[in-house]
Amino acid sequence: MYVMHNSEYPLSCFALFENGPCLIADTNFDVLMVKLKGFFQSAKASKIETRGTRYQYCDFLVKVGTVTMGPSARGISVEVEYGPCVVASDCWSLLLEFLQSFLGSHTPGAPAVFGNRHDAVYGPADTMVQYMELFNKIRKQQQVPVAGIR
Repeated sequence: MYVMHNSEYPLSCFALFENGPCLIADTNFDVLMVKLKGFFQSAKASKIETRGTRYQYCDFLVKVGTVTMGPSARGISVEVEYGPCVVASDCWSLLLEFLQSFLGSHTPGAPAVFGNRHDAVYGPADTMVQYMELFNKIRKQQQVPVAGIR
């Protein structure tokens, strides 16, 4: 289980399970997890976060952040939201075109959250699932041994 927070939703705490549901609770969930510390073992050095700047351009909200794990930077995150649309798969081509305007050919493919819920309303839990996928990719890159050059 991953416990996550989002500054856009300061009164919420998100608990995500691998390949499972996302629980949205109030901030007291952290207190509950501390009380259950005897039953759960937390992963060592698992804190990973992204901090950055939030920009608004017309109907688009863009958040660019540095992903850090411990004291060192591990990557950059770019989150784009199109405000007028609540069904993200309906405006994916518009989001992709907007991303290409400043990222060029380095734009991502369609997010995995679109796959199983094509016409569903996009919510905060979907954003947290995408961040969890990004953080897991970064953690895996950390674990890959670097081959030495001889």
